[in-house]
Amino acid sequence: MPLPNPPALGTSALPAGTYEGQVVAVTGGGTGLGKGMALEFARLGAKIAVLSRKPEHLEAGVKAMESVGAKAIAVACDIRNPEAIATAFDEIEAKLGPVDVLINNAAGNFPAPAEEMTPNGFGTVVDIVLKGTYNCSREFALRCLRDARPGAILNIGATYSWTGGPGTAHSAAAKAGVTNLTQSLAVEWAPDGIRVNCLAPGRFPHEDLPDHMTRHRVGDRGDNTIPAQRVGAIRELGWMATFMCSPYAAYLSGHTVVLDGANWLRRSLVMPEFVPIREQFGKLARERGTAQAAISRTRGDKE
Repeated sequence: MPLPNPPALGTSALPAGTYEGQVVAVTGGGTGLGKGMALEFARLGAKIAVLSRKPEHLEAGVKAMESVGAKAIAVACDIRNPEAIATAFDEIEAKLGPVDVLINNAAGNFPAPAEEMTPNGFGTVVDIVLKGTYNCSREFALRCLRDARPGAILNIGATYSWTGGPGTAHSAAAKAGVTNLTQSLAVEWAPDGIRVNCLAPGRFPHEDLPDHMTRHRVGDRGDNTIPAQRVGAIRELGWMATFMCSPYAAYLSGHTVVLDGANWLRRSLVMPEFVPIREQFGKLARERGTAQAAISRTRGDKE
């Protein structure tokens, strides 16, 4: 029997109005997990600032927030650029007010064997995931310290922070840095009323996923690659995010919550067939046209 499905979409895990009057900034908030989390804050009364580099993502994010009756603005920003972040926070303050909650969700990733990654490709992912998280957190904290007001930061991590991520060495290393950064900043800023936590999602399929990753839909109770026997619903991720940043978690800081149906703990002598990363994502696999087939085998999909 799989883990039970969550309550219906639109249900709130916290009292109505928990974030009334508060400003929540979400990097990468126009698509996927970022948009899903932002929606739950919006349902609880928050004003939402959607940050992204892409106009189409900004538009999609604002439209989604407005669909649940929230006030939202689009803020173009490259989180690799500290000056751009300062400008973005200035814009948010002018239009919505000071930021109360920061969700560091924006990320970059692409699968490849480590030897085929260019230094530029590796550096770009680290710049977005790790440096971007630091850049945004620092700007947020500076403003909270300036105004002597509390705040909450939620970084989005990954379970391969602890296990490593073959095929995604750049992202895994950067996410490990995010986990460590979360702990350091939590200790440094706790005396100033700023909480810093991390949320590591498992598999949460959504409409913005690439085509080859859309086989596992929400409600698929036959997914035997996960102990829970199902994937996560985006709203479950949003509920956890809203709780971790809320007054009901006022004593929670420096912690990483893994939300993945116990999947990252699934280690055994009996494991699925091992397919070398080069055969999954490498140049030879791409030339042979077998890369996608290998990816499917590792996921347990039917070819």
